[in-house]
Amino acid sequence: MWKVWYIALIGRPNTGKSTFLNALIGEKVSIVSSRPQTTQRTIMGIHTHDGGQMIFLDTPWVHESIQEINEYINTQAYKSLNSADVIVRFLDPTRPHGEEEKKIDTVLATLTKPIIRVETKKDLPCGYHHPKIDVHISSSTREWFDALIEKIQPYLPEGEYLYDPEYYTDQDMELRLSEIIREQLFLCLGEEVPYASFVEITEIEDTEWLLRIMAYINTESDSQKYIIIGKGGKKLSEIGMKARMHLEDIFGKKVFLALRVKTLKNWRKNKAILEKLFPKR
Repeated sequence: MWKVWYIALIGRPNTGKSTFLNALIGEKVSIVSSRPQTTQRTIMGIHTHDGGQMIFLDTPWVHESIQEINEYINTQAYKSLNSADVIVRFLDPTRPHGEEEKKIDTVLATLTKPIIRVETKKDLPCGYHHPKIDVHISSSTREWFDALIEKIQPYLPEGEYLYDPEYYTDQDMELRLSEIIREQLFLCLGEEVPYASFVEITEIEDTEWLLRIMAYINTESDSQKYIIIGKGGKKLSEIGMKARMHLEDIFGKKVFLALRVKTLKNWRKNKAILEKLFPKR
């Protein structure tokens, strides 16, 4: 029998959860940006090794807001924490312990499962140190990853593999494509527009040599639509070009990406849209 089950990753924005998961899996499974609240859905990364199969859940940050969309995001976060066998708490030594950390402390105090405290970014100058750290890691160099795996493994129950050893995520093609495009919205645009937008994949044609995609960026107002398109369509072209390059790197083939933008007013209050974007696992 192998050690198998679920590990939830939690931390304040930009503590390196998604970067760690991508580095461990060796594939781009979770999008990364310097903006808070980039992760909106629980992203699964599957790490199969000689000692077993670890199913990591990259959880969204818990949002304090009455907006309907944040209720769906919070449901995803709490469900991941409640279903996990082990929780890995990420702490950033480049920033002081603040209100966001205190909120996580409050959430974790309600749980009775093992919590492993990890200090990240050990390749950077660190001005703060957190007490009771179990492991220090650097995702950019992959140092101390083995030590973290060894810390987690004793807590996991024995069982059969839940996924084929070749699998590294449960995301379907549509979700992976939409997340890569959404990542470029965060990297190419200002503070507000990416949060007011979602990506809808309408067509996929996947052949041995070519991946052809039609996608719509939906946003809440005409002014946001014009920001995404940019003068002469330059900003939309930049978003599409950078997304296409990432997709070609991930899938190892030529990618044709057709991007369109449309206004969908108040979509963050539309229950039908939110249930599609945040399906129950």
